[in-house]
Amino acid sequence: MKYVLMNPKANNGQGESDAREWAKCLNEEVTFVNVLETKDMKAFVAGLNPEDVIIVSGGDGTLNHFVNDVADLQFENECYYVKSGSGNDFYRDNIDYCNELGMIPLNKFMKNLPIVHVNGISRRFLNGIGYGLDGEACRIGEEMRMTTKKKINYTNIAIKQLLGGYKLNHATITVDGEVHEFDHVWLAPTMKGRYYGGGLMVTPNQDRFDPENRVSVCCIYKKSRLVTLLRFPSLNKGEHIKKKDWCSTFVGKNIEVKFAKPCSLQIDGEVVKDVTSYTVEVPN
Repeated sequence: MKYVLMNPKANNGQGESDAREWAKCLNEEVTFVNVLETKDMKAFVAGLNPEDVIIVSGGDGTLNHFVNDVADLQFENECYYVKSGSGNDFYRDNIDYCNELGMIPLNKFMKNLPIVHVNGISRRFLNGIGYGLDGEACRIGEEMRMTTKKKINYTNIAIKQLLGGYKLNHATITVDGEVHEFDHVWLAPTMKGRYYGGGLMVTPNQDRFDPENRVSVCCIYKKSRLVTLLRFPSLNKGEHIKKKDWCSTFVGKNIEVKFAKPCSLQIDGEVVKDVTSYTVEVPN
């Protein structure tokens, strides 16, 4: 049996209809499971037969919840991912693994994921941690979603914040024991993949299957809002890393990022407010 795990809230409330429409391509009977109504996902997966197939349909947030809900569970089932979100950064990063039905084999992506610790929360992540301008954009987008059904454009929110709303920060970034200090910081994410924010290639050289399982940290800093505004589009193609007076990147396994003033953080799109620091550890 194939089980399609769907999130009705994904893709601005279109998650269930997206999943049901996509499932027609299978031309076979499937069982739909509403993840919002499944109180114990680990127990659900553990109760499946080994030959059953799991298909996760949703956005990056849906996928993040799934990998955390079944963390450390040893199971034999084949797992796949089908995009149905507003950002779809995991899909974008791994489209080369996608089959003709739009399914990405998920099992190998779920192994040895990095863990972020922030404000008493510990979570694995598949794409990355956004901190600074990107975290604030997610916070604002989340608040907007409560009052409108229109599609949220996170890039537009970020640009509006860049033009005046966002307050620059001082960051202390420690990578495998080496400390780096930056003033006038816009953002300081830690990434497992290359993309976040609905298509920003913030760490273009990050290897999801790095032999040492390392993650990448990107710090963008500049006092001038005009310079940052003009250079911001370069994140779409990962060309920002060429601008050494504006961007610094690091690779490592043990990361700590501290800000002088609290701001919001996002974990694969899920917002954590009032954060002054976070740490990331990578399993061996």
